[in-house]
Amino acid sequence: MPMRRAIRAAWCSVFIGIVVLLLKTAAWWITGSIALYSDALESIINVAAAFAALVALHYASKPADSDHPYGHHKAEYFSAVIEGVLIVLAALSIMREAYLGFLNPTPIDAPVEGMALNALATIINLLWARYLITRGRRWSSPAVTADGRHLMADVVTSIGVLAGLALVPLTGFLLLDPLLAALVSLNVLWTGWQVMKESVGGLMDAAPAPETLERIRQLISENAGGAQEAHDLRTRHAGRMTFIEFHLVVPSDMTVEQAHEICDKVESALREEMEEAMISIHVEPAHKAKQQGVLVL
Repeated sequence: MPMRRAIRAAWCSVFIGIVVLLLKTAAWWITGSIALYSDALESIINVAAAFAALVALHYASKPADSDHPYGHHKAEYFSAVIEGVLIVLAALSIMREAYLGFLNPTPIDAPVEGMALNALATIINLLWARYLITRGRRWSSPAVTADGRHLMADVVTSIGVLAGLALVPLTGFLLLDPLLAALVSLNVLWTGWQVMKESVGGLMDAAPAPETLERIRQLISENAGGAQEAHDLRTRHAGRMTFIEFHLVVPSDMTVEQAHEICDKVESALREEMEEAMISIHVEPAHKAKQQGVLVL
């Protein structure tokens, strides 16, 4: 269910991205503002990123097969990396246009009309970005979350552009337009770096957040009654899938069936909390205890 919702959200991102692109292109067309041109240029990248996320989500939704026995979940991280790269390219493009604006400052035509169109596009992006970030985290979807952060970076850019456009006719300082665009591009560049950093961490099997790991330890401790301890706990994320593996120490005289029942109970609790998890438990006799790790309550 989360994957189907993520794919629908990706389709909506493509449609909304095209609408926002048209609004920002119209704003640049009637004003001739370099900052608005840069903002529209970033929206083109938004649409391309939305398509990349859509393709990645479709691929990640494929079930496990003989060539990919652990599934295709990491495909989402590739999309997030691509989005991070596109954000960085957008920031560099804005810097270039800001530099050209410094070299040849020009007055802005129809600033009120242009600001109105850009403000409408910004509001649409803001609402949709907040939705994507919130839902992406809930669905454990790196692609959806990265898409939301990408759009939020675009919102910051647009706010800076609007501030510049509002002040230029009031102050007559034409260099203010490219100056603000250059400052905003630095924020966009930082956002792109953060998106790529998190995505590369997922591709490199980085551990989940400390609070997630602590919750896993707590669930094992509370639901492994009859066992003695759990050690060598290792976890990683791959898109929406959480991989969990550990050794479970049980009394030496416990039957295989009893140990299996404990494992089933622990797996059920973990899957109820994580929604989608792949769990591997290695059962060991009492003399294998390390007196460390997760103590069973």
